[in-house]
Amino acid sequence: MTESNPIRFARTALLDIAYEDHGEPNGDPIILLHGFPYDPRGYDEVWPLLTARGHRVIVPYLRGYGPTRFRSEASMRSGQQAALAQDLIDLMDTLSIERAALAGYDWGGRAACIVAALWPERARCLVTGDGYNIQNIPASVKPASPEDEYRYWYQYYFHSARGVRGLTENREALTRLLWRLWSPTWAFSDDDFACSAASFNNPDFVDIVIHSYRHRYGYAPGDPLLQAIENRLEKQPLISVPTISLCGADDGVGPPDEEDGHQFSGPFERRILPGVGHNIPQEAPKATAQALLELMGKA
Repeated sequence: MTESNPIRFARTALLDIAYEDHGEPNGDPIILLHGFPYDPRGYDEVWPLLTARGHRVIVPYLRGYGPTRFRSEASMRSGQQAALAQDLIDLMDTLSIERAALAGYDWGGRAACIVAALWPERARCLVTGDGYNIQNIPASVKPASPEDEYRYWYQYYFHSARGVRGLTENREALTRLLWRLWSPTWAFSDDDFACSAASFNNPDFVDIVIHSYRHRYGYAPGDPLLQAIENRLEKQPLISVPTISLCGADDGVGPPDEEDGHQFSGPFERRILPGVGHNIPQEAPKATAQALLELMGKA
């Protein structure tokens, strides 16, 4: 956030969603979505490249991050994938954005993928970190290879009461460790981390993170209001909008696999980024912006 681009709020039925709004108000809209444990600072070198081409760029704080707040204490602090997607649709509706280019990674990439799959008329195009990342919850009981499983230690940690206390009491140390493990070749500074870590002090951060990592394995019930969306996601819907998948070659949590793009029924391209880890837009801002600009020129 800068003084010339202050935080704004979109009031939805459930949330006051904090977002940063860059560029010309009448420019073609682009929405950039961060992941866990990151925040909009990951896009600070991306959005200027997009606004320079006349686009309007909106960068929201996901539920549980920064100034975004629930409007009611009674609302379930859900971190499930359907909640993130519904928040994106609600944000677009509140801002009267019928259709936008979507980009995201990690949690934000999941929200963008879901909207592109279930509401393709709302997505002009998609830039997704690590391809198709809509969770297949019914299949979550099937173990991955041991090599893949060990990278998920933090998820299993969050399934326990000890993990809840660990995230609560060691929030900055734990999330900083994840930054290091997931982006082993990225020399981020203390200031880089501190600027994003401020967003983890949201009062709902721990509850939402814990619910997210339990729900995806079937260890926590979801919000009943979102079950209809989850039912649709169980079918692993195809994504038909023009898509570029960006994959960090050095991603320490989800290294590039042999993805063949079969879950994308529209134009699809996969790009592996050398020397880049999990935090794709902050580590490779030019590649992120270029992918969006290319798609928007073609879409």
